[in-house]
Amino acid sequence: MTTIDKPKKVHEGRNVKRFRELLSMKQETLAAALGEDWYQKKVSQLEQEETIDPEVLERVAKALKIPADAIKNFDEEGIYNFIGNTVTNNQNVAFVQYSPVFNPLEKWIEAMEENKKLYERLLESERQKVEILQNQMSAKK
Repeated sequence: MTTIDKPKKVHEGRNVKRFRELLSMKQETLAAALGEDWYQKKVSQLEQEETIDPEVLERVAKALKIPADAIKNFDEEGIYNFIGNTVTNNQNVAFVQYSPVFNPLEKWIEAMEENKKLYERLLESERQKVEILQNQMSAKK
């Protein structure tokens, strides 16, 4: 038994809508980019059409800054198949999971101990300065 795959009909209007949404563009913005004779409702109607006139499709593609072929050939099912075939199990996907090999609490305690040592050295340095200044003042008397 053989199966014949009939070519899928691409809904060009739906593809225009998907690309417009991917670009975070409102219908009003697309209408303004298409010219004075375009308005939001006309863009909405365009997105309902299964096939779009090639000249209009070129204008829309230019306004969206994408190739017209992208709108003509975009197949959402193909993307789902690609994702489904690529991301089927954890062996195919490289997820980075952060799990430290040290105890963060111990590192924090070490840092606090280091700060304590630094403060002690700073205090000792200040004591030495005070002693030197006292010796100099008593030498002048």
